[in-house]
Amino acid sequence: MIELDILERLKEIKDPEIPIDIVSLGLIYGIYVKKDIAYIDMTLTVPSCPARGFFAEHIREHILKNFPNLKDVVVNFIFEPAWSKDKISEEGLQKLRSMGWNI
Repeated sequence: MIELDILERLKEIKDPEIPIDIVSLGLIYGIYVKKDIAYIDMTLTVPSCPARGFFAEHIREHILKNFPNLKDVVVNFIFEPAWSKDKISEEGLQKLRSMGWNI
């Protein structure tokens, strides 16, 4: 499924403040493709995160570059349920702990 391939590519995008990828961080809530347009539902660690525009454009460019058959990528920011550290994957927690984060 293309959605799983997109999810794998999103693992290449790191959060600018927390040194792990956005998938391991638990920011991706859903992916679906309809009529050659990928829709990515994601959240941010806080709704007022200044990286919102960065994420939207960087994700769009990264996915379009890696999936040339797509016509567009739309990033939808949603905040329910709110992000919390409980959304970080076990792999993400291990990475953060290995870097000295007390989490």
